[in-house]
Amino acid sequence: MVVVRKRGSKEVHNFTFQNPTRIVFGEGRIGEVGGLVPPDSKVLLIYGGGSAEKTGVLNQVRRALADFHVVEFGGIEPNPRYATAMKAVEVIAQEGIDFLLAVGGGSVIDATKFIAAATNHHGDRWEILTSRGAVVKSALPFGTILTLPATGSEMNSGAVITHEENGAKLPFLSPHCYPLFSVLDPTVTYTLPPRQIANGVADAFVHVIEQYLTYPVGARVQDGFAESLMRILIDLGPIALDRPTDYEVRANLMWTATLALNGLIGAGVPHDWASHMIAHEITALNDTDHARTLAVVLPALLDDQRGPKREKLLQYATNVWGISGGTEEARIDAVINATRNFFETLGIKTRLSDYGIYGEGIEHIVAALQRHGMTELGEHRALTPADARRILERAQ
Repeated sequence: MVVVRKRGSKEVHNFTFQNPTRIVFGEGRIGEVGGLVPPDSKVLLIYGGGSAEKTGVLNQVRRALADFHVVEFGGIEPNPRYATAMKAVEVIAQEGIDFLLAVGGGSVIDATKFIAAATNHHGDRWEILTSRGAVVKSALPFGTILTLPATGSEMNSGAVITHEENGAKLPFLSPHCYPLFSVLDPTVTYTLPPRQIANGVADAFVHVIEQYLTYPVGARVQDGFAESLMRILIDLGPIALDRPTDYEVRANLMWTATLALNGLIGAGVPHDWASHMIAHEITALNDTDHARTLAVVLPALLDDQRGPKREKLLQYATNVWGISGGTEEARIDAVINATRNFFETLGIKTRLSDYGIYGEGIEHIVAALQRHGMTELGEHRALTPADARRILERAQ
């Protein structure tokens, strides 16, 4: 018997799931990193600005790597830059580096993934991004020490890099770019500024939404897991801002952000990611924090796509927000408003005008989507740049 399944089929999709990253979780675990790095490695220690130094995390790492040959490379930016990453590739060639260790949040880890792939790539390194990672055949091994829970980059194979001169911010994926290990110590998040904690909560929340709020395929495990993660973020996000040294809160947020994008809840279900692709172009335009661009785009996209997403919007309303009364349209209105208000409660503005973007900026974003090949977005690959313009106008 031949069974035909069409795109949009309401059955769990076939999938293969494998995640090779070893997670070392808990207070005091950074001291164990010397036993995680392969013996006799020449290590490039990669980090961002001064926060890892000020908090003492870098000194913990240096002590743990006292028996290794270590070269340091700092200065990775938020929204990591292609040019900076390429400078690290030069250092690797000069110093004979054979292992990378990222100390930071998603930006540092994303940059490290690109550096690992670019080091082994023969040819134009920019094509790693224009091919979305298809040209990556190998990468230097690397580990991470997470200091900011947000992107889930510590347990996945994806990254996003900004090319400032080209005005481009592009993602890539490669099975060669999973970290060998990631150390997660919730206590290192105690001194993070409230803005970064709020951004991390919002980023993780939208990661879950992108893999959940599409159309039903009968994936009860994935849906239930996703709904639990969102409820945790809704409950603990505001508390984390009020009680920065509450270990239980910070530990749960850190693990939730990791699980939001380690591939587990996205296995066997359709994905959207249109909010991310549109939001990337906002960041490329004016360098607005990634999480804040997501908080602008997502509510407008949900409102615009309430028809195709109807069934999952109603499920989301009931199972995540407890909204079950009124007509279907009223429930959809209520849950979109609840989502927007959640971001606002975290101190994140949710309108383009809050970030100084109006008509001309919208046209720039739409043109950039077209230029970067982002012409078939969403779970049905049906959203065009013209649709993105309408969504952005709705987000004004």
